[in-house]
Amino acid sequence: MNRQSFRSPLARALGLGSAKRGSRHWLAERVTAIALVPLTVWFVASIIARAGSDYTAFVSWLSTPFASVGMILLLIALFHHTALGLQVVIEDYVHSGARFAAVIAIQLCCYGLAVVGVIAILHIAFGG
Repeated sequence: MNRQSFRSPLARALGLGSAKRGSRHWLAERVTAIALVPLTVWFVASIIARAGSDYTAFVSWLSTPFASVGMILLLIALFHHTALGLQVVIEDYVHSGARFAAVIAIQLCCYGLAVVGVIAILHIAFGG
């Protein structure tokens, strides 16, 4: 039996069906979730270790290469994971024409916040 026989004639004419991208999206969510576990533990432990520090001590810690790279990786993984997760929520629960605009707005916000965060970390790291 033909695979396309289960689709309606209109769906076949419009080419509607699986976009064949769901597995990549699913895998990206899992990879970012796994990456966030050690990065979040490191971040929380670092903040707890510097709980009594003043602003200058915190900025000098954040200026170290290890802390800067760790924070940049955390920001990238966090906002990418957030964008992926919110996109799934929008695709599952928004059934109007606003779906596309909502997905684009979420992606722009998430990746824009990641870029602003990375620029701030680099500004601190290079003493600008």
